[in-house]
Amino acid sequence: MGVIFAKLWSFFCNQEHKVIIVGLDNAGKTTILYQFLMNEVVHTSPTIGSNVEEIVVKNTHFLMWDIGGQESLRSSWNTYYSNTEFIILVVDSTDRERLAISKEELYRMLAHEDLRKAAVLIFANKQDMKGCMSAAEISKYLSLSSIKDHPWHIQSCCALTGEGLCQGLEWMTSRAGLR
Repeated sequence: MGVIFAKLWSFFCNQEHKVIIVGLDNAGKTTILYQFLMNEVVHTSPTIGSNVEEIVVKNTHFLMWDIGGQESLRSSWNTYYSNTEFIILVVDSTDRERLAISKEELYRMLAHEDLRKAAVLIFANKQDMKGCMSAAEISKYLSLSSIKDHPWHIQSCCALTGEGLCQGLEWMTSRAGLR
């Protein structure tokens, strides 16, 4: 009887969760994806289109789509929204000039019908850089406390060292268990 229960449990617990990783160009999206996958820094170039990888954390499978963030590509982000359960928004904490664009893109995504049930993880990346904004500053500027219809979490991180990434994944894993 225990074997049957274990097989059923593993069947239901190995569900795949679709994640889109978005953000402006040069925010660190691809570096974060490959830190998740290989726990190391890889040389990246600007993403044209997307990269996709499966990441497994505590028997939770995440299919992660890293989508190019150049201005010319952002209008096509919505083609990736179908069945998305998690949005990871990567913000360059040193890029004060373009934070308003990140905010605009975030709220455009949250208003999209296909993302109405998606949870949002914001990575405040490049925390190792002098003069960067803190996660609290970014949260305030993005008005995250006004988001009531999507679970969200903001996490300070450094994609190059991996610092803070595990905490973000743990938050997603705990949310995946609720779905």
